[in-house]
Amino acid sequence: MSFWKEMAAITDNSGDGAAAARLVLAVDTCGPMGSVALGRVADGLVEIVGETELEGRSYSATLVAAVGELLARAEVRVGELGAIVAVNGPGSFTGVRVGLSAVKGLAESAGIPVIAISRLEVLARKAGVEAAALDAHRHEVFLRVAGRDGRAIELLAGAAELRMMAAPGQIAVSDEAAGDLIRSAWTEVKLLRVAAPAAADAMRLAATGIAEGRFVDLARLDGHYLRRSDAEIFGTAVKAQKA
Repeated sequence: MSFWKEMAAITDNSGDGAAAARLVLAVDTCGPMGSVALGRVADGLVEIVGETELEGRSYSATLVAAVGELLARAEVRVGELGAIVAVNGPGSFTGVRVGLSAVKGLAESAGIPVIAISRLEVLARKAGVEAAALDAHRHEVFLRVAGRDGRAIELLAGAAELRMMAAPGQIAVSDEAAGDLIRSAWTEVKLLRVAAPAAADAMRLAATGIAEGRFVDLARLDGHYLRRSDAEIFGTAVKAQKA
């Protein structure tokens, strides 16, 4: 049976307890390249209907248009979306904010539930491991590792902080800068190099959360930054100098 026939069967039998298929939009504008994806999700099945890459320096000008074009190609209206997956960081402050603003605008106007996903978790799951690192610039990485209680923690770390931590056996990376910094501090760790996480990857990761209804309160949805903005950092420094 094809995926689409399976989806039709799920939808037709939704009254018998099966989960109805949802049209889902995913948005990731956290990295140097962004993406949006449209798919159908039901009972752990994910079929990507379409996806579009976005240039990192033009999210504010291209994101809404890209979503509109993606929906138009699939002949889908915003009101038909059953959920939106928002990758809320860590990453570029501007990119994260632009993406979340667009998601909130769509969700609030059409009453669409939203699920938030960490880009680090998407990368780790894509590689099939627990640990992941992304370039955070300034000789630092955004890092996901297991904490003392076994649960994943995410933090900002430089080489000095990394050397004070226990290294995982293997860690996923998608850019050279993160790989180089990790290797300089954790010489024995196995680097798993995978393609940068994208909106379609986030949708696959979010499928279970969508099925279980683990949606966020839009009023509380915020960026998962792990670092203060330049305005906050340099603003604090200027205030300290004046004092």
